[in-house]
Amino acid sequence: MTFGGLPTRFEPEGRSRGVALVAPGRAYSPAAPLLELARLALLQHDITVQQIWWDSTTRGDEDAEAWVRRHVTAAHAGEDADHVLVVGKSLGTRAASYAAERGLDAIWFTPLLVDPVVAEGIAANAGRQLLVGGLADELWDASVARELADAGCEVLEVPDADHGMGVPGDVVRTAEIHVEVARAVDAFLSGL
Repeated sequence: MTFGGLPTRFEPEGRSRGVALVAPGRAYSPAAPLLELARLALLQHDITVQQIWWDSTTRGDEDAEAWVRRHVTAAHAGEDADHVLVVGKSLGTRAASYAAERGLDAIWFTPLLVDPVVAEGIAANAGRQLLVGGLADELWDASVARELADAGCEVLEVPDADHGMGVPGDVVRTAEIHVEVARAVDAFLSGL
């Protein structure tokens, strides 16, 4: 499968242990740094990657959660893997209630914790979850993140990271943050 000539599905070299549905952000494609690092980590852990590519400007008046769920449902419908997990970034974290309804493990990059629907979806999920966010992100709520951590979610909270998990004007610190994120994702996947 391709999107605009780009591949959307990636198979590990070894036998696949499951599939990850990757739901990007509004303006953050599956090829952007956090999701690309996740893709590499997933493949390293023998998990097939199915990227979801979308143009969020086509959403129109449709509710954001319904729009994301529709895309994730379509990607999930074609899968027959025993283990499915969801990897979402920002807008893609609106798939939290979908994952919760199915008990799917999940990695949420910069989840919209200021939105009660997203926070409640994460809280309701019996699957293992990793949340990654920064205190410089206006869409990250540190108190909600602490509650979710107390409820069993793994949380990587970076004090100086913004919504892109970077520090504007500091490329070295941004790269360091991305290494922290890659380590957290690798450790999370090692525990699956």
